[in-house]
Amino acid sequence: MKTIHQYYVYILASKIRGTLYIGVTNDLQRRVYEHKMGIKKGFTQKYNVSKLMYFETFQSIEEAITRESNMKKWKRDWKIKLIEKDNIKWLDLPKDWYDNILKD
Repeated sequence: MKTIHQYYVYILASKIRGTLYIGVTNDLQRRVYEHKMGIKKGFTQKYNVSKLMYFETFQSIEEAITRESNMKKWKRDWKIKLIEKDNIKWLDLPKDWYDNILKD
């Protein structure tokens, strides 16, 4: 029996229409937590980009990486339109994931 894996392409923002970051992961909840806590040094920590605005799910890592690569080439306006298609209010999607850990 073949194990089914899930991979995610996600967009984080610093605030409404703020700085955007696109990434790929096999564990969305863990990865968003790492961004929120600033665990890994880099772009998202430097610019406080930690709010999950959008994500897509894939069963193939190759598809996820291709999608991430393509989205990173998009114009900023296209990324904003993609977010606002499903998240018009720019809500931090995992708001309740970390209630016991994070206090916003």
